[in-house]
Order: sequence, then C-alpha cells, then structure tokens
Amino acid sequence: MRDAPECRAGTVAGGAIGGPFELVDERGRTVTDADIITEPSIIYFGFTFCPDFCPIDSARNAAAVDILEEEGISATPIFITIDPARDTVDVVSDYTENFHPKMIGLTGSEEQVSAAAKAYRVAYSKADDDPDYYLMNHSVFSYFVTPEDGFVDFFRRESSPEEVAQLISCHVS
Repeated sequence: MRDAPECRAGTVAGGAIGGPFELVDERGRTVTDADIITEPSIIYFGFTFCPDFCPIDSARNAAAVDILEEEGISATPIFITIDPARDTVDVVSDYTENFHPKMIGLTGSEEQVSAAAKAYRVAYSKADDDPDYYLMNHSVFSYFVTPEDGFVDFFRRESSPEEVAQLISCHVS
C-alpha cells in the first residue's frame, strides 16, 4: 500500500487509532477485527435510530465502495453501533441491508462496543434520559483501514463519496 502525503485526508494527533476488537455480526456470531477487515474497509460508528448523520454517512460510504468497485478496487463498508441496547443483531442487519449488500453491521455488549469505540477514539454518550426515543451524541468520522496496516486515514462527514473513493484509491494504487 502506498503512503504518500497527497493521499491523506486528515491529520491525527495524540496517538494511535484503531486496534483489535471483538463484536457480534448480523448473524449473531462473535467476530474479531481480523475476521471483518479482510480488504480495504471504511468503518463508521453510529446508531440505527439516528435521524441525520448516520444514514447520510452510511450512504456516502456505500456510494464510495461502489465507485471503488468501478475502478476495480474491492472495499467493505462497516457499521459499528454505539447503541447496543437498541441495536440488536436483527436491527443492525436490517439497517445495513438498506445501504449496501457488502455492508457489515456489528453490535455487541456495552463492554465490547465501548472497547471498539475506545480503540478508534470515538466519543459517544446518550443525549437525554428518554428510555425509548433517546438520541446519541457521537463523533462522526469514517475510518479507512486495511488488514495489513490497520488504521490508515479518516474522513470527515463533509467528504463526498468521490473524495472518499479517490483517497482510498490513492492509498491502494
């Protein structure tokens, strides 16, 4: 993989991003990062009840994967919930099916989700005390990872599908 300054979308300060995780996939199987990250991938942490950022960012990541496919680059979009209390295996499965056939949805216990979010330095919290219709505050970055290198770069929510695809293509070409 190519690591050139012109391929970078963002600058990271304060230490490493990414690392091993163990979560539960849409089939209810416990999986690790090594099981899931088998090719260039775009990881997004969000929640299925999200009314704004999560569906837009998930759709953007799915579109970027389609653009990459047209260029002959296979990539996987990955959605990791930050709301495992509501985002069960079935809920996450239904959510990811709506975005892309290759999108992998992951949930798990509070501890598993917290550990994965911490590894990627994702901040999140409940926005209010409503027991059923609460929202979640969370950081809204997408993370580009590969099986060989782990975390490579991140994308801000303003990035277009074309920009995401272009930067991933730059890295893998």
